[in-house]
Amino acid sequence: MEVTCLLLLALIPFHCRGQGVYAPAQAQIVHAGQACVVKEDNVSERVYTIREGDTLVLQCLVTGHPRPQVRWTKTAGSASDKFQETSVFNETLRIERIARTQGGRYYCKAENGVGVPAIKSIRVDVQYLDEPVLTVHQTVSDVRGNFYQEKTVFLRCTVNSNPPARFIWKRGSDTLSHSQDNGVDIYEPLYTQGETKVLKLKNLRPQDYASYTCQVSVRNVCGIPDKAITFRLTNTTAPPALKLSVNETLVVNPGENVTVQCLLTGGDPLPQLQWSHGPGPLPLGALAQGGTLSIPSAQARDSGYYNCTATNNVGNPAKKTVNLLVRSMKNATFQITPDVIKESENIQLGQDLKLSCHVDAVPQEKVTYQWFKNGKPARMSKRLLVTRNDPELPAVTSSLELIDLHFSDYGTYLCMASFPGAPVPDLSVEVNISSETVPPTISVPKGRAVVTVREGSPAELQCEVRGKPRPPVLWSRVDKEAALLPSGLPLEETADGKLRLERVSRDMSGTYRCQTARYNGFNVRPREAQVQLNVQFPPEVEPTSQDVRQALGRPVLLRCSLLRGSPQRIASAVWRFKGQLLPPPAVLPAAAEAPDHAELRLDAVTRESSGSYECSVSNDVGSAACLFQVSAKAYSPEFYFDTPNPTRSHKLSKNYSYVLQWTQREPDAVDPVLNYRLSVRQLNQHNAMVKAIPVRRVEKGQLLEYLLTDLRVPHSYEVRLTPYTTFGAGDMASRIIHYTEPINSPNLSDNTCHFEDEKICGYTQDLTDNFDWTRQNALTQNPKRSPNTGPPTDISGTPEGYYMFIETSRPRELGDRARLVSPLYNASAKFYCVSFFYHMYGKHIGSLNLLVRSRNKGALDTHAWSLSGNKGNVWQQAHVPINPSGPFQIIFEGVRGSGYLGDIAIDDVTLKKGECPRKQMDPNKVVVMPGSRAPHGSSPQLWGPVVLFLLAMQR
Repeated sequence: MEVTCLLLLALIPFHCRGQGVYAPAQAQIVHAGQACVVKEDNVSERVYTIREGDTLVLQCLVTGHPRPQVRWTKTAGSASDKFQETSVFNETLRIERIARTQGGRYYCKAENGVGVPAIKSIRVDVQYLDEPVLTVHQTVSDVRGNFYQEKTVFLRCTVNSNPPARFIWKRGSDTLSHSQDNGVDIYEPLYTQGETKVLKLKNLRPQDYASYTCQVSVRNVCGIPDKAITFRLTNTTAPPALKLSVNETLVVNPGENVTVQCLLTGGDPLPQLQWSHGPGPLPLGALAQGGTLSIPSAQARDSGYYNCTATNNVGNPAKKTVNLLVRSMKNATFQITPDVIKESENIQLGQDLKLSCHVDAVPQEKVTYQWFKNGKPARMSKRLLVTRNDPELPAVTSSLELIDLHFSDYGTYLCMASFPGAPVPDLSVEVNISSETVPPTISVPKGRAVVTVREGSPAELQCEVRGKPRPPVLWSRVDKEAALLPSGLPLEETADGKLRLERVSRDMSGTYRCQTARYNGFNVRPREAQVQLNVQFPPEVEPTSQDVRQALGRPVLLRCSLLRGSPQRIASAVWRFKGQLLPPPAVLPAAAEAPDHAELRLDAVTRESSGSYECSVSNDVGSAACLFQVSAKAYSPEFYFDTPNPTRSHKLSKNYSYVLQWTQREPDAVDPVLNYRLSVRQLNQHNAMVKAIPVRRVEKGQLLEYLLTDLRVPHSYEVRLTPYTTFGAGDMASRIIHYTEPINSPNLSDNTCHFEDEKICGYTQDLTDNFDWTRQNALTQNPKRSPNTGPPTDISGTPEGYYMFIETSRPRELGDRARLVSPLYNASAKFYCVSFFYHMYGKHIGSLNLLVRSRNKGALDTHAWSLSGNKGNVWQQAHVPINPSGPFQIIFEGVRGSGYLGDIAIDDVTLKKGECPRKQMDPNKVVVMPGSRAPHGSSPQLWGPVVLFLLAMQR
């Protein structure tokens, strides 16, 4: 019963107002969160400053109808025109722990399909200050002809910051300046990374040996504190120097333990040593401890450059490098080169022949090669030459040349590579030279030139290689520029000539090349062939889902189109209605020639023919479906969010009304809307009030309006609105209605501020006072607050009701003032009346003052009303007449008394034109708080009419 009464909707007829309320999107960026620099009006579309690590909150306030959709994007920096790839579709952009790289220009784009989108931007400037780095450099130069040395020292201080840092140099506790003496220069060098200041000490003097401090500051912007670094300069200050315990190139056998020591030979202060490996980190298992690097059981993968670096911020870092080579051999290959001079590609008697042998080794230059013929070492002669490092072949390659090939030269040749005296296994490769040794040929087997497979299946591409010896086959793609194979490599070697692909995808379709490799075969022009791979995949269609609306009795044409697929044609199309198979539609001659779509025509939309239609399209590989939802349902209403001051407060109760406005989306698409079903439910409650709102013919762009009444302050409500046509219920739209206090316009409307909204009716805290007014209610107040002072609830007596009060506990002191300032009003009348309730209870109550701030010429504050001392645990009302001569503001000033039992509160402030009531309220006619005693002299006769009135309301 109580909820029903609470949500009672007055039978106030709706209104249709105007045509064409559809309006393009408008946007404005408001920043919140932890800003360092905030403009006076709290809104800036230029620069928003925030400290690194704080939370960035940007809001895009939009207007326009229908409600615009918001998209946030960002440029990488002020000089970039490219948006980030990611976007945020939300009116509020929130970035936790913002980093310096996230600074830049942020764009809010709002669009609703009407006119052009609205785009606003704001530049976010992230402030930071890193730890400074201080380095010392010195120069020593001899002057000829004199026993004189000039020793100059440069102290370089570098820091990264935003905004630019200010540098302060100190010697001990004394601040140095550029013109302090002739021995000190302070300057900023050119071409430096970060911000740098140099302190130059010319021709060092005894007093120059001291402690120097570089202090950097961004002048406390964003609360960033200063940072400093100190260096002690002595007559022994020197840069680091190093030496190694091994040679710069260290060759070891696999499995050996490697230990390298990096020894300091100089440096003051004591340098720090660090080992690194390039490229990549130190090997797994390696241990760097101080200047000693240990690698247990070194393997070939551990080869590389190891760097030892010493730093002490004096001069340049000292660096020593060890090139570690772990002996290894792999990949033994050979090549057969027929007579090059005659450009022959066949082995012929009487011509020259060259056999080449190569292994990949570390170290490469230490490899030795031996040639054997038929198991015996090959002997050098005028016709048999062994050469090393052939310029036409890879480095460190051994070649055996046969001049004027004889029949006796036929045989088996073996090339053996080895590391003399090292425990590394030898590698060998064997080549057979005979009349049967012939160059390769390559071809595609019959029927394998085109390979067709379904997407997701395996595929095998094959090329046949003939010849002796038979070389491996290299595969590559030729249909796309710089395209890679599915393995991610540009070339892939196969020993048997077959390229095997697992789970092929449509992007693997194309032409593949197979060609003979030159190694392990003839060093001649490669032979090649091509294979075409066709990957078949199921169709893709549009629309995948479509909402089709039409008035009852009108025809509808449904069309399902093939976007892509392989094969690219429709083999079959099947239509279903609510899951039941439909007979195939008649095929027109024109449609028969266009196998890329399927159509279904409905002669008339009825209740029986409304529902879900599915068109399943197949191309012999797979199928896809177009879904159509056909109905005569009305589209959803479009709530109007730009209603000016939709909330209307009631003066005599804690209720409010709300002006609900909407338009109908595409009203002509279906039958006319007959009425709307309105449902209103208070959030966190289940019961709702439902009402039918009849309408006449609704036109597109027509603004409909309904007044919701008896809504409880400060609760929020869910409103659901459903249009009804002759077909029945249409699509429902819902929105949440929040209570907002009215913010009086400059010309002033007669509204009461209950302080129920966080915006407190546009009132602001004065920046020149000692502390602030606080907004709270019985549910949010501190449970440990001081007893015997302050109100337990607001003027309504409900725990949800808010009020403004001053907290006088510590650290507040006697005489501290808190000021609450109203918005600026234009004076359009001679007299005004300020009415408000106040609560002044406690033995230490100070004063409550009402001031009027005139804005004619500057700001002038005048006292209009004042009250001091304990007035009891009751709410009382005051009416204060004012007569401003121009634009003005009113100020509530609370003054702290002699102790902590002095909380003062105000509520329900009204400012209206005209004079105040002549008969002021009797001080005894007060609002008694729950649990307190009624003041002496109250009139019991008042309760009778009140009770009768409440009983009548219940009926």
